[in-house]
Amino acid sequence: RLRLHDGKLIKDRRFHLRTYPNCFVAKELTDWLIDHKEAPDRETGIRLMQKLMDHYIIHHVCDEHSDYKDAKLLYRFRKDDGTFPLSKDVKVFMRGQSLYEKLVSVAESILKVREENAVKYQRTFLGSEMVDWLIQEGEVENRQEAVELGRALLEHGIIQHVSNRHHFFDSDILYHFWINFRRRRRLTELLNENSSRALSESPDSPFCLRKLNPDPGNTSFLSVQTNKEIKIVSAVRRSSITSLSGNSNPYFSAAPTLVFPPVAECNPKSVLKRPVTNEELLSPGAPYVKKTLTIVGDAVGWGFVVRGGRPCHIQAVDPGGPAAAAGMKVCQFVFSVNGVYVLHLDYQTISSLIMTGPRTLVMEVMEAIE
Repeated sequence: RLRLHDGKLIKDRRFHLRTYPNCFVAKELTDWLIDHKEAPDRETGIRLMQKLMDHYIIHHVCDEHSDYKDAKLLYRFRKDDGTFPLSKDVKVFMRGQSLYEKLVSVAESILKVREENAVKYQRTFLGSEMVDWLIQEGEVENRQEAVELGRALLEHGIIQHVSNRHHFFDSDILYHFWINFRRRRRLTELLNENSSRALSESPDSPFCLRKLNPDPGNTSFLSVQTNKEIKIVSAVRRSSITSLSGNSNPYFSAAPTLVFPPVAECNPKSVLKRPVTNEELLSPGAPYVKKTLTIVGDAVGWGFVVRGGRPCHIQAVDPGGPAAAAGMKVCQFVFSVNGVYVLHLDYQTISSLIMTGPRTLVMEVMEAIE
């Protein structure tokens, strides 16, 4: 939006004897996206702008079109006409961005490179330092409000404890900004967002993944769980789920055959012995250790099943799949997916993040210490 203002694509425009302030012509914007390498072609440019419309970031100036049309139609950023909806999540994100910019712009910032357990971390601060700073700058009125703000930032994945073992506390515990708000982002990152509608239409979890050409008679896998509760997990091709979502994927360029398996027993009974809360996982001294797994998907996917929510857990792992080879086990809790904090999300949303992300999957999981 700011770049379009600078380039004079956003300006007051006159149409049918009426002046529309701060708007742009859709066709001109599509040209701009291609010229500035924000989109490789017009089709992608249209999809990107439709994403912005779906998220209530832009709209037609008269709200006569719900779709983004590559034509001489006028659209406007809702931020420019005061109609942008500020949800709680958006407000927390914008607050985090504002605090980050304020912190990095001062000479004696509390954000520093620090080392803990022989590992160097960028943009770090002590919990008590942040509380002091928030009060000093008038961002909050007291220490309790500061802790509540810090916890909201952590729960939204904006800050985190450097080793992800603690929630936010007014103490000498080391935290850092997980999001670098000054990293330049590409618009095409929008296309990696989740597609909940596609997932809700799928007959089973998209993580029930198998090889494209399984051995005869071997079209399912067993949950890696050494008790009598083991159940068969039906096979679902990743390509079928991708097709449902309407997204093209360079790894699966061939037109796939849609596979709708019969109603499947997909481990309806949780493998967890008891429910575990986020507070329990993140509390100081909790008996959990965090591990980072790098999983390179095969021709179909990664070979595991995720279930539950807030936090989600690994329900099943294909013994011969990529996830098992990377060290994934049942009962691990999903902490982050490709750098996105997900403890507060349900399994459908996490499914979307993984299915629409890159083939090489980086997951942080927490498992109980034996």
